[in-house]
Amino acid sequence: MDRSEILKLLEKVEGDRLEFKETFNDGVLKTISAFANTYGGLMVVGVNNKREVVGIDVDDENYQKIINTVVNKLGITPDFEIVEVNDKSILAIEVNKSYIPVSFEGRYYKRVGNTTRRMNFEELKRFFQRDLRWERLSERYFKIDEIDENSVRSFLRAAKAKGRLTVFNGDEPIEEIFGKLGLMENGKINNAGMLLFGKNPQKYFDHARVRVVRLKDNITIIGDRWIEGNLFNQFRETEEAIKNFINVRYEIKGFEREDIWDYPLEAIREAIANAILHRDYMRAINVQIKVYDDRIWFYNVGGLPEDWDTEKLLSSHASMPRNPTIFNIFYLAGIVESVGSGIERMTNALKAAGLPELKIEANHVDFTLLFLKDVYTEEYLQKLGLNERQIKAVMYVKEKGRITNREYQELNLCSRNTASNDLKDLTQKGILKESGKKGMGAYYVIA
Repeated sequence: MDRSEILKLLEKVEGDRLEFKETFNDGVLKTISAFANTYGGLMVVGVNNKREVVGIDVDDENYQKIINTVVNKLGITPDFEIVEVNDKSILAIEVNKSYIPVSFEGRYYKRVGNTTRRMNFEELKRFFQRDLRWERLSERYFKIDEIDENSVRSFLRAAKAKGRLTVFNGDEPIEEIFGKLGLMENGKINNAGMLLFGKNPQKYFDHARVRVVRLKDNITIIGDRWIEGNLFNQFRETEEAIKNFINVRYEIKGFEREDIWDYPLEAIREAIANAILHRDYMRAINVQIKVYDDRIWFYNVGGLPEDWDTEKLLSSHASMPRNPTIFNIFYLAGIVESVGSGIERMTNALKAAGLPELKIEANHVDFTLLFLKDVYTEEYLQKLGLNERQIKAVMYVKEKGRITNREYQELNLCSRNTASNDLKDLTQKGILKESGKKGMGAYYVIA
């Protein structure tokens, strides 16, 4: 967007997809919520009611503060752009229509003409019921006494504490709560309601389980857990099952003990949520998690949206959950975010823990995540019979990502012949592999 486009916008009247604001305030956040919940729209900040460009302070610090406020308060990531008009800066915020409801401080807004209005209970109920997918079907007759009321009340407390759902007091009847959250259709509990809060959803959906297997190799099972119950129970118990199959060590920092797991728990929780929230519940295949000595494999049926590929998944993207109602309940509870950032959070957590990069295999049918453990500790490498030069080289590759023959020589103060023999031994043992062009262009990376 450039100066000429902004000047053309200034000639238009505000409507259901356009609004001008003089300053960045809560009114901006409410309108962004309304745009996301209606048709999408454009918010222009730095323009007064007379359509005069007054400008807004968008130095690096303030600009980042505005972005963080929108992301943290609303859970979405619109497109932000600074445009210079008459030597003054204005901020254009382009909002896409959201696939799940977007709230501000626990309240939901909609756009009506050129006004932003808070939804009442009936409007909120209809809003949650807009999309009818498998999760919204209610062809079975689920009874209210099949719902775990403790799970419902616990969810409401968590959502209220997060500031994401404040329309309930907490003591309303289950029917009223479910109705307003889109968990009932025509007075009947839908599939999402049963999966999320049922006492025994497997009575109706036998495949809605998680299997966590501990393997020594591809065929030798040394531990096996089947996780059942509602999705909140599956989320908690699956984490505990994985923790029982991996190692933890302790570090004393100051006067407190810190648990250091083989893999960061933040990444594990995100992977579990990804598997149970985005799976295709119409296909009778359980979520499967395999824990090996050196890796964890997460699998769920239900792949990428039709026009997506892994490149788009790994880039900045809007959230597009397969089961938006179920996903939204987990979002309200504070377990996930709605900004399409789950992959990034896993990647960052693994990187911060010094672990190898997250591996993803995805198509339009299946989705697989792979966490790799850093097995190449100095102690382990010594057990493999590596000499000090080779161990130092492996540590170097772990830090830098690669090493050349010349770098090996400089690192260990050795001859080219010694470096070549050591590197050949490391490749034969499957620790490093040669990449790049043969000769001067060759380098070595972790195999």
